[in-house]
Amino acid sequence: MTTEIIASEKAVEQKVKKTSNAKRFLRVFLARKTVVVSLAIIFIMIICGIFAPLLAPYDPYKQDYTQILANPSLAHPLGTDLIGRDVLSRIIYGSQAALLVGIVSVAIASVIGIILGLFSGYVGGLIDAIIMRAMDALMAIPPIILAVVFVAAFGGGLKNVIITLGLSLVPTYARLMRGQVLAIRESDYIVAQELMGSTNIRNMIKHVLPNCISPLIVLITLNFGVAILSEAGLSFLGLGIVPPKAAWGSMINDGYKYLLSNPILSFAPGMAVVLVVVAFNIVGDALRDALDPRLKGSL
Repeated sequence: MTTEIIASEKAVEQKVKKTSNAKRFLRVFLARKTVVVSLAIIFIMIICGIFAPLLAPYDPYKQDYTQILANPSLAHPLGTDLIGRDVLSRIIYGSQAALLVGIVSVAIASVIGIILGLFSGYVGGLIDAIIMRAMDALMAIPPIILAVVFVAAFGGGLKNVIITLGLSLVPTYARLMRGQVLAIRESDYIVAQELMGSTNIRNMIKHVLPNCISPLIVLITLNFGVAILSEAGLSFLGLGIVPPKAAWGSMINDGYKYLLSNPILSFAPGMAVVLVVVAFNIVGDALRDALDPRLKGSL
């Protein structure tokens, strides 16, 4: 009976502790109004990307030569482009490409980078040296430059842009993961598991990886903005998403020739890129503060 009471008390304590940690996380994460605004911007982008066909007032690819370079009006809130396409509709559809590039490229980079960093840090030796020298070589070239080289070599298009950006972001995950693994590798509970006969794969997946998740979540959030900005840059240079598919970068490129007569053509998609990228950076920064155990109880 006494054992059952003790077990029940421990279960209650664990439940209270989890609730307390969740409350602390939310309190720290949502402490700044800019974070709430940034979350709203990201939410609007996601909604636009998913429900673009329902939200766009016009077909983004339909050309109306009677409305070429029309100024903003009730019919076209952001005007039309050089071949009469509605700018607002194209921005809404452009969020689809940005969202897809962000999610898939970051997923590719995080999965490959985490696996490489996990093996590199845990196994060490020759494997560690080979993987890290390869990552150093990739990191010596800025990601956007590396992406430009890859896209120029293999061609543009949504698929190639996603693969290119995914591969260019791998080193950041691999090095971060390796650093986390090296810090945890010699912990007492890891050594105890090895002495008990636990395999390396089991230790890496069950004991090491879960303790490395927090900084990786922050990096994933930040890299969403990096991927979206890189895609916009490639599309602006004509190396990204192939027209006529709507992309914010290519819209900026199409409109910069009319900055004096019709600045909204570049300003509107440019603001979309800025707002989304800044929003992801602010949310990533807030996540870092909320997941940092050193801040526990300080706010």
